[in-house]
Amino acid sequence: MGFMDKPLDFQLSLKAIMMPRDMNNYGTIFGGVILSYIDQAGFIEARRHGIHRWVTASIDRVDFQAPVYVGDTVEFQTCLLRLGTTSIKACVRVMAERYQTGKVTMVTEAELTMVSVNAQGKPIAFDSPPSAMENGSEEDDS
Repeated sequence: MGFMDKPLDFQLSLKAIMMPRDMNNYGTIFGGVILSYIDQAGFIEARRHGIHRWVTASIDRVDFQAPVYVGDTVEFQTCLLRLGTTSIKACVRVMAERYQTGKVTMVTEAELTMVSVNAQGKPIAFDSPPSAMENGSEEDDS
């Protein structure tokens, strides 16, 4: 059974309006722009599980089911699939609300693995003390 076969509890992690700077020569939004937002939404989901430096270990296959257009409001909804010791696996669902009609369209879904790391880039248990401080300064992890 794949992650898309199970009932999942999604919550809003990120929302953005697509701008002309994000458009390709075909009049739609670059797939790479959507991938960047998927990565950011994965980080937001991971951050809910620990105040650490989170890095993307993998993004599984991303199949675009519908285009995104300039002016669309795009929601990146996430849910936790698996909680490990140093990593989480999350699902990111991408929905576009069409600017012209308000209709909501499923764009894609992706599965990400995010790993918590210390200042040297080594995986650390995310239930350990914070490795990134809220005020922008960071702990010395040596």
